[in-house]
Amino acid sequence: MIELMMALVIIAILAGVAIPTFALWLPGYRLKSAAKDLYSNFQLARLTAIRKNSDCRVIFDPSVTPGRYTIWTNGPNGNWDGGSVDDVQEKTVDLSDYGSGVDYGKGAATQEVTGGTTWGGGDFITYTANTLIYGSRGTISGTLGYVYLTNDRNDAMAVGTPGLAGAVAMKRWVNGAWQE
Repeated sequence: MIELMMALVIIAILAGVAIPTFALWLPGYRLKSAAKDLYSNFQLARLTAIRKNSDCRVIFDPSVTPGRYTIWTNGPNGNWDGGSVDDVQEKTVDLSDYGSGVDYGKGAATQEVTGGTTWGGGDFITYTANTLIYGSRGTISGTLGYVYLTNDRNDAMAVGTPGLAGAVAMKRWVNGAWQE
């Protein structure tokens, strides 16, 4: 019985140490998870554009807090109708699903990935009209840009398309600079 009590005491002590450490680690993990999912969804949009031989859009909505984004393809008429008529909504992602205050934002970052400080008009999405457009060949049809994400600890990550070829980059703000 004494051995069992000692084992329980040791488990309680370890849990008392582990739980606060886990609570500190969790917001960073959730931000990284949101950034990785955004990275994957950019790839999904690119491949969907190629597969369907049609433009594919990732539309960011910072008007709600936390933000959200949707992936759309042109419908059978081949034209973008603004998300109505026959356009197809492929996917919706709510940043609130990640928790820990994950939202669009710059966190502690003092500059954009490209070195500027404009932050895309203040909503931390530098794509024109908050829309990334992949053409039917998987290349960027609209403007290049980045989407900045933050959490309640002021950590920052950026996911974007640095070139017209459509490749996706993900960066993290560490010690005053953006790092791969």
